[in-house]
Amino acid sequence: MLYKSAPDTAEYDVVVIGGGHAGCEACSAAARAGAKTVLVTQKLDTIGEMSCNPSFGGIGKGILVREVDAMDGLCGRMADLGGVQFRILNRSKGPAVHGPRAQVDRVLYKRSMYQTLSSYPGLTLKSGSVADILLERPSSIDESSLRALASQDSADAQTSASVTGIRLESGEIIRARKVVITTGTFLGGEIHIGLKAFPSGRKGEAASIGLSKSLRDAGFRLGRMKTGTPPRLDGRTIDYTHMPRQLGDMPVTPFSFIHDTVPYADSQIMCYQTRTTPAAHEIIRANFDKSIHIRETVRGPRYCPSLESKLKRFSEKQSHVVWLEPEGLAEHTDTVYPNGISNTMPEDIQLQFLRMIPGLEKVAMTQPGYGVEYDHIDPRELRRSLETKRVRGLYMAGQINGTTGYEEAAAQGILAGANAGLAAAFERDQRLDGSGAAGKGEVPQLILDRSDGYLGVLIDDLITRGVEEPYRVFTARSEYRLSSRADNADLRLTRRAATLGLVRDPGRLAKLDSVAADMERAQALLEGVVLTPNAWEARLGNGTQLSRDGMSRSALDMVRMGFLRDNVVSDVVPGWRDVPLGIQRRVITDAMYHGYLKQQRLEVSSFKRDEGMRLPADLDYSQIRVLSREEVDKLSLIRPDTFGAVKRIDGITPGGILALLRHVQRRSTASAAAPSSSTG
Repeated sequence: MLYKSAPDTAEYDVVVIGGGHAGCEACSAAARAGAKTVLVTQKLDTIGEMSCNPSFGGIGKGILVREVDAMDGLCGRMADLGGVQFRILNRSKGPAVHGPRAQVDRVLYKRSMYQTLSSYPGLTLKSGSVADILLERPSSIDESSLRALASQDSADAQTSASVTGIRLESGEIIRARKVVITTGTFLGGEIHIGLKAFPSGRKGEAASIGLSKSLRDAGFRLGRMKTGTPPRLDGRTIDYTHMPRQLGDMPVTPFSFIHDTVPYADSQIMCYQTRTTPAAHEIIRANFDKSIHIRETVRGPRYCPSLESKLKRFSEKQSHVVWLEPEGLAEHTDTVYPNGISNTMPEDIQLQFLRMIPGLEKVAMTQPGYGVEYDHIDPRELRRSLETKRVRGLYMAGQINGTTGYEEAAAQGILAGANAGLAAAFERDQRLDGSGAAGKGEVPQLILDRSDGYLGVLIDDLITRGVEEPYRVFTARSEYRLSSRADNADLRLTRRAATLGLVRDPGRLAKLDSVAADMERAQALLEGVVLTPNAWEARLGNGTQLSRDGMSRSALDMVRMGFLRDNVVSDVVPGWRDVPLGIQRRVITDAMYHGYLKQQRLEVSSFKRDEGMRLPADLDYSQIRVLSREEVDKLSLIRPDTFGAVKRIDGITPGGILALLRHVQRRSTASAAAPSSSTG
């Protein structure tokens, strides 16, 4: 039975389902929030498994990792501990689009994550497969009415049930008032290799079938998406002789704010580049009919396409880049991940085309590439907290929301877990002091908007626009990327998370205070050097010409104007060489972007005004006659909470926005004019 009566007490405050990247962040965040938490996953030894590429970060994604770390999340620290090559992507461009990335040893990452979670205060790890979510229905609603509500697309369905726990396939019941589902590709997962298809969420592991049925029964509309992974190669059978090498950066730039360096900084591994060939392309094209995964009825990731998709979309290209990335240190593995050739061809065809690639003529394939199809919900059915609108206390994070990538999953996990934990701890404490759930104050929440960072952009895009293909983050998605950089995630988010009790490490806050003070002192050094235009021209030389306005300018002004570059600041500012390099870079970056950031602050202010205009939760959009049927349907499904969110919904016209504004204003006026029901 899907619907159960609520228990008098709960074994746990929060249950997190799934031990992938979303699940690891969710369970640890819930525990930090003060909730008694259990992580339930099929196999404890796969907690923190890197199912696909052996790396973290990249353009856009690396900023997400920094944001997770800023809130005391785990993935950045684990990537540092297991990282075997570190690079800053886009370094030739401005700091706003720099992408920290690390090649990571799978064994070290998984080991570090398991060791951290197994001793995490307030957290229990449990092995088991989830068969059902347990829900409580209001006593005033009978079974048939409840099913009817659950099948609706409107927000009325949110009153239909509250979560009370889960049931495992073993029959064991775990009671909890909050449940976070982070099932990744396991939800209704099906693996494809050539024409073969079988239920699985990852090679060698069972799919979660019962949970899909539970969600459908609760009224969630499930869609299908697909992804894939390339074959794995035996590095000992690869000829690297003529391949371009890719080295790591020196010095390394760790992900985590609390790390100054990483264990393998001085022994970073090399990656190598090769390319596919026309002959390899031809054998794949000739066997398109032997793969069921490339059908177009299910959408795959546009920004990390399979090799088959590349050949279809870019038929004119004679070759595609393949990065050969070792999956770890030689003492742990000889396996190499060929980034760029994800495919679902039959095994024999895969080996044939691999051996047509330069350097791979004698390669041994240790595991074939394969595709995975899996279920996901429509993320427009989520609140900003990632709690579902249909079921109170039920949260979703990761690929179940239609995203792709470790980083996107981890970011959703920390937000969903934090909000589940904060709500559960708040309700528990109110019960203990006898005040009741509706007693003192509001439930604390971690809510981020687009101006707060890439995690805010990710959540807003999901809940207002939905997904038609696997969603990934990249820098172009953010309107405020100049202020949402990798180098300032700590300043943007750490104190905010700390006020909610989500930052457990006191050393992190102490270091943040030290960095902020160092930045103030460094800026003061720049402000302290003030010269006339003539003096600056003489000091800088190289044909520098300033406006002859007689105004003296500080070194900070000169950096902002672009006349004083970071590599010459130490020549004109006494004491600058004593400033730590990281602090120098932060202060110079802020100065370089000063004019743009000033304009962006005005834009953020306007954005915040729109976000501050709240919409009534019970608004009946069908009563606004100016709205089209499409607009009514979208607004009723998404239930935006602010006018700012309305503006970002695809298909809502300016006329519709104005009509909605007028309707709400009339409603507010009528409500204010209505006589009070209270007596004097």
